[in-house]
Amino acid sequence: MLEGYHFQNAYVTRDVDKWVEVFRKRAKVDKVIVYEGSTPVMTPQGEGIQTNKLAFIWVGDLQYELIQPISGAVSVYADALPADDGLQFHHICMRVADWDEFRARVDQQPYPVVLEGGGDALRFVYLDARPFLGHYLEYVWMSDERWAQMGGALAPRYSGS
Repeated sequence: MLEGYHFQNAYVTRDVDKWVEVFRKRAKVDKVIVYEGSTPVMTPQGEGIQTNKLAFIWVGDLQYELIQPISGAVSVYADALPADDGLQFHHICMRVADWDEFRARVDQQPYPVVLEGGGDALRFVYLDARPFLGHYLEYVWMSDERWAQMGGALAPRYSGS
C-alpha cells in the first residue's frame, strides 16, 4: 500500500536537540518546529498515551521528522532507537486527501496497523511494511490549516479540507 503525497522521512533518536543543530549546519533548512507533547494512541496492545519530543525540519518540499520517545506507548519508536545518540531511519509519511476512503482500505491490505491516533485536524496510522520495504509507512490526513501550521506548502490535489 503505497499512495498519497510523500512529504516526510522520519528518524528516531535519543537527542532531538543535537540533531536539529546538525541539520542547521549541514542542510539548507527552510523551517524548524520543535514540539514536545502527549497524544492518545491505539496500539496492538490497546489504548495509551505517548509522549515524544519531535522536530519537523523542512528542507525544500521534504520534511525530516526527528522523534525522541519520552514515555508511555512509545515502543514503536523506542524499540528502533540506536544504541548511541545517533539517528536511525524509521518511516516515511504520506498525506492522503480522504481519510475515511483511505482508512476503509487499510484493513484490506497485508500490513498490520501498529499505531493510530488523531483528532479533528489530523489523523494518522502506521503500517508495518518492514517485510516489504524495511521500514514503517505512516499515513496522515490533516486539514489545510494544520498542514500550513506544520510548514507545508499547499498541494491542492491532497487538500485535507
